[in-house]
Order: sequence, then C-alpha cells, then structure tokens
Amino acid sequence: MHQRRDLPKTSFEASSSKRIEISNKRRIRTRDKTTSMMAGCTTRCQQGVLKLVQYVQRLFSGSLAKDKSDDDLEMTTVCHRPEALEQLESQTNFCKQELQILYRGFKNECPSGVVNEETFKHIYAQFFPHGDATMYAHYLFNAFDTTKNGSIKFKDFVMGLSILLRGTLKEKLEWTFHLYDINRDGYINREEMTEIVKAIYDMMGKYTHPVLKGDVPQQHVDAFFQKMDKNKDGVVTLDEFVIACQEDEIMMRSMQLFENVM
Repeated sequence: MHQRRDLPKTSFEASSSKRIEISNKRRIRTRDKTTSMMAGCTTRCQQGVLKLVQYVQRLFSGSLAKDKSDDDLEMTTVCHRPEALEQLESQTNFCKQELQILYRGFKNECPSGVVNEETFKHIYAQFFPHGDATMYAHYLFNAFDTTKNGSIKFKDFVMGLSILLRGTLKEKLEWTFHLYDINRDGYINREEMTEIVKAIYDMMGKYTHPVLKGDVPQQHVDAFFQKMDKNKDGVVTLDEFVIACQEDEIMMRSMQLFENVM
C-alpha cells in the first residue's frame, strides 16, 4: 500500500497562508486593544466614583461612639429631614446603625440636609487636584440626583451608595449605564460617550495615559461601540451594555473596585 505524502505548498498557497496568519494576528491585536481601551476607560470612570465613596468612608469612620439619642435629636435640626431610618433600612442594603453613621457624616458636610451641584463639584475637585473634575462631577451628580430637582438629599445619596457598595452585579452595571446615558433616553449614543471620555481625561489631568491628544477620545468611543453595539445601530441599549460587560473579565474586575469599601 502506498503511503500518502503531502505535496509541498506552492508559493501562492504559502503566501496565502501567511497572509491569513498575519490577518488573524492583527484581528486579535485589534480585539485586545479594543477591550483594553474600553476597560481602561470604564475603570477610570469607576475610580472616579470610588474616590467619592472612599471620601465618605474616611468622613464617617470613628462615628459609632455617639449615643442614639443624639442621632434622634440631630434628625430634627436640618431643613430637609430624611426618610425614617426604618424605611431607608428596608429600601437599601444598610443596617440602621450604618445609616445613622452615614447620616451624621452627611449632615456634618451638608447642615441643610441637601447638596447642590456647586457644593458637590467643590468637594469633588479635592480628589483630583491635578485635573479638572468639573464635568465628571456634573455627570456623577446627575446620577445621584434621581429626582432631577438640582439637589441630592440624604435618601438619594444612600440609595446610590447602596447600589455601588452592596448591590448585585446587574444593579451596579445598570447604575453605570445611567451615568453614561446623559440625556436619560435609555440609550448611550456616540456623543454621550465622547462627553464622558473627555470628562474622564479632564479629571485625571496630566496623569492620564495615553495623553489626551488627537483622536484618542474617538478611539475610546470606537472601542466602546465595537464591543457594546451588538446590532450596529449606532446606540447601546441597557441590555447590550449589561451583556457585554458580563462577558468581559477586565470589565468585571473594574466593577469589584467597590467591594469591601464599607
């Protein structure tokens, strides 16, 4: 019986094989770069939120010593009284003692019981002294201001913190989506994502890498839509966002930044 011997590839076949190999490598590099850029942008965005959460943690640490009667008295001294702690306990993932600590710190920073946008921006500017956090703080403020009345009350604040710190993965992703969805129409479009990316670069300042120049913001936006916009209709829906994030390991790690903060 004759043994089959593989014939040597012709120069055309060898050339075609080489081109396919190079093309595959380029595709992999492009995919990895896309994932890296998108995850990096999301991670920086989450770090921006985390700065606020860590500030809250430092602000409230060591506050457990006060007597409960002091908390009850303090509840009557502000202009905007929060919901009863029992009600907030049922609506959030915080226990009553944690809510008392959170409220005390909130009142110390905001004696009136509400935070307006200018105060929020002033507080946030302290986190990023080498950059300009104005626009990012604006978008973050809107994410907490769920009633859209231009102020953040204690209930708004703890509801947001509850999701970021103790919420399910899906709840955290939904909160992040609404942060990106600037006009609240249920979609993220390219203009909105461009504004978010620019705000993140402005916030990070000179420590941003790569340095903001030329088409870097557009590259981030392109990477975001290449990964998220499954049906290529030019917008990203909540479902597309959640599914794409859940499928990406780097994105999932960025969502773990809030774990064990409080």
